[in-house]
Amino acid sequence: MLKQKYSKSDFSFYFTNALANEPLICILTLHNNLKTVNCRHCKFTEPLKMSAFGSDCTGYIMADDPQRNFRSAYYEKVGFRGVEEKKSLEILLKDNPLDLEKLNTFSQRFPLPSMYRIHVWKVLLGILPPHSDSHSLVGGYRKEQYQDIVEALEVMRYINSSMPSTHIYLRMFQLESQVLPRCSETLPPNDENEDFLAISRAMEEIVDDSIDCYWLIKCFINQFHIKFGDSLPHLPKSLEHYLSQEEPRLLNHLRSIGALPQLPYSLWFKRCFAGCLPESSLQRVWDKVISGSCKILVFVALEILLSYKIILMGNTRPEGVVKFLCNIPQENTDAIVTKAIDLWQKYCGNPNHAV
Repeated sequence: MLKQKYSKSDFSFYFTNALANEPLICILTLHNNLKTVNCRHCKFTEPLKMSAFGSDCTGYIMADDPQRNFRSAYYEKVGFRGVEEKKSLEILLKDNPLDLEKLNTFSQRFPLPSMYRIHVWKVLLGILPPHSDSHSLVGGYRKEQYQDIVEALEVMRYINSSMPSTHIYLRMFQLESQVLPRCSETLPPNDENEDFLAISRAMEEIVDDSIDCYWLIKCFINQFHIKFGDSLPHLPKSLEHYLSQEEPRLLNHLRSIGALPQLPYSLWFKRCFAGCLPESSLQRVWDKVISGSCKILVFVALEILLSYKIILMGNTRPEGVVKFLCNIPQENTDAIVTKAIDLWQKYCGNPNHAV
């Protein structure tokens, strides 16, 4: 509940948590003349950023992070997340050139609004340059390159109109990576190709345009392997460590039945949960991966284990555990991702880019 007291010289804001009946934020007084926020509870004074006094002013919350907008914190407490974050992102996207560091930081700390997600991904993955004036020109070049690759593969009879688009993307990727097999040697996809196809199928559900889809797949996979290729072998051990902190009984159970080394690590860490989570949940995880964190994958896996602890504890066969984890129920995944992000922030603090 928000109570406001007005006087000629100041606006005082009081926030009360109606559920817990506890003060949510320190009492803030906005002095019009001084343009500062003064906390009468803790004697903290901080300069105030103002765009329009009384209607769109942004102060600072006297809580864990003094730089946090106090209105954003209030909205979040009552269940309305992202009210102010969207405005902040729109301001960042007006910069020319775009500040990649700030976009990365924003994507790490907040979920990207769906209307801007693809554009931000394209910038962070290097598909579009930081200079906004060049986006149209570079987008045209990307389209021409896509068409040239497709035409070359059609001439060489690697692809045809009846082939699934994900397999076309695979052949395009192989050609650009200089690993395209000879037509006579074309074999069913191996494990690495299956990882590519799984990510392609998921990206195809998120992105409507086929040209954007291919470039996002290609750059996502390339960036993932360049940035995190050396870290991937260590993620299972990291998962084991955090599980020992959160639920040691479950860890001991998985060890005792021999399921721990058989967990679907490839599905979780090489495919980044493509084929495991529905796209509505998956894209929130990929926000963090694209902006520089592979460790979020560990905490999504951890939260899946914690969420289905009772089922897993009741299973005494490793193959039963693996089968269940490869086909988890799809209706609860948004809550799982939200809790996973909370765990990630709990253990990693305010995330930075290469976490």
